[in-house]
Amino acid sequence: MSASGGPSGGASLTRRLLQLYVGLALYGVSGALQLRAGLGLAPWDVLNQGVARHTGISIGAASIAIGALVLLLWIPLRQRPGLGTVSNVLVIGLAMDATLSVTPDPRSLWLRIPLLGFSVVLCAVATGLYISARFGPGPRDGLMTGLHRRTGRSVRLVRTCIEVVVLATGFVLGGSVGAGTVFYALAIGPLSQFFLRRFALPERTVPAPVVPAGEKVPDLV
Repeated sequence: MSASGGPSGGASLTRRLLQLYVGLALYGVSGALQLRAGLGLAPWDVLNQGVARHTGISIGAASIAIGALVLLLWIPLRQRPGLGTVSNVLVIGLAMDATLSVTPDPRSLWLRIPLLGFSVVLCAVATGLYISARFGPGPRDGLMTGLHRRTGRSVRLVRTCIEVVVLATGFVLGGSVGAGTVFYALAIGPLSQFFLRRFALPERTVPAPVVPAGEKVPDLV
């Protein structure tokens, strides 16, 4: 079987798993690089950093803890986690801490600005990879879709409300909000959409039954 799938046109499990874990690892790397840029973080990382500062744990550990807590909110929303959901909680935080342990703080603004741009593009690449693998949404995305179904409100409104609450809470706790936060908010949507299309895997299709000439196709209902 080729990497793109068998005769039915579906993507192989190996390729999907590779996309999932490479994507999640790169997502953690991108968050660490955005932190090193020092120009403001994405909303959830603002919260992660704020929690880390008040508890003394690493930002990666804070990401894992918050992801696990968000996952508990799935229970009343009747959301079902998948492999990608659980992996999201663990891999991103571990990759973030690992990257921070080997990357220095750039002192020059001329290094920090391109580092910010690179980190946001890398985040979009990572998003395209792991979502296209189709192993279930991350805990935060599942919270959004669950609230959308339970409240009947639009996805855009629910997502905006969640992000605002998370950002405000993180800011109060001392998380870094700045130009990078605004840049991330404006750029991540279009960039993620682009890379989702680039990394989309072929869906597995079921071949139509072969019916001998002249034979009537039976009704299915």
